[in-house]
Amino acid sequence: MQVESVMQRAQSSISLENVSLAFPGRPGDAEQRWAVRGIQFEIPEGQFCSIVGPSGCGKSTLLSVIAGLLQPTGGGAFVNGQAVQGIDPRIGYMFQKDTLVPWRTALENVLMPLEIAGRPDRAVAASLLAKVGLAGFERHYPRELSGGMRKRVQLARLLAQTPKTLLLDEPFGALDAQTKLIIHEEFLRIWEKSRQTVLFVTHDLAEAILLSDRILLVSPAPGRIQATYDVPIPRPRNVDSVMESPVFRQLFREIWTALREGQADKTVMTS
Repeated sequence: MQVESVMQRAQSSISLENVSLAFPGRPGDAEQRWAVRGIQFEIPEGQFCSIVGPSGCGKSTLLSVIAGLLQPTGGGAFVNGQAVQGIDPRIGYMFQKDTLVPWRTALENVLMPLEIAGRPDRAVAASLLAKVGLAGFERHYPRELSGGMRKRVQLARLLAQTPKTLLLDEPFGALDAQTKLIIHEEFLRIWEKSRQTVLFVTHDLAEAILLSDRILLVSPAPGRIQATYDVPIPRPRNVDSVMESPVFRQLFREIWTALREGQADKTVMTS
C-alpha cells in the first residue's frame, strides 16, 4: 500500500480503494455478473456527496459494501480510516423502503436505537420528532401517518443513532414532488447544523444538486466512476433560490448530457 493512499484514507471519512463486486451468473452460466468494477473515491469528513447513475449500475451495492452488508470481490472500503469488517454502529443507513415497526408508535420507533444503546430517553426521542416537524404525533402509529410523515419518523430514528456517517439509499424516492421538496428543506436545515458525512444515492438529478457538495456519476453496469462534479452553491441553501440559480441549471444540463451519453455508449457496446 502506497504511503499517499494511506494518508488519503486517514483524512477521509469514507474511502473506496479499487472496489469491485461480482455476483454469480445465471444457472448454467460460468461467468460472474459484475455489479461494480474498480470503484475508487474519497469523501472528506462533513461532505455531502451524492451518487447518480442509471438503474442497475451498482449505486445501492456501493452503499451495502460501505455499510458492511456485502463483502467486495476485490479492493477495500474504509470508514474513518478503518477497514470495513462488518456492521459499524457509527454508520446510519436509511433505505427507500419504509422500515418503521408497524406496532410501535412514532415515538417508540425513534426510541429503538436509544433502547439498543441502553439509554431509552423518551424526551430525546420526542425532541427529535419535533426537530423533523412531528411534535404532537408521538402516539400515532405508522398506519396513521402519511408517506412524508413516515419518512420524517425514519429520519428522526436515524438521527437517534447519532451516527458520524449517513448512508441514504433513495430515501425520498417514493414521495410526491411537493412532499419531497418539503422534506428537502427540513433535511437541509437539520444537516447543515450537524454536518455529518453523507453518501446519498438518488435517481433525481435535481435532488442531488440541491443537497450535495459533490456528485459522483456512475456508468452503466458494471459501474465505474464516469465523472465527478463539484456543486459550488453556497450554504445554507433554500430550495427555491437554488433551483432558480444559473449554476443549478448548468449542472443539471451537464450531468444529464453525460448520463445520456454514457447510456448510449453502453447500448452501442452491447448491440
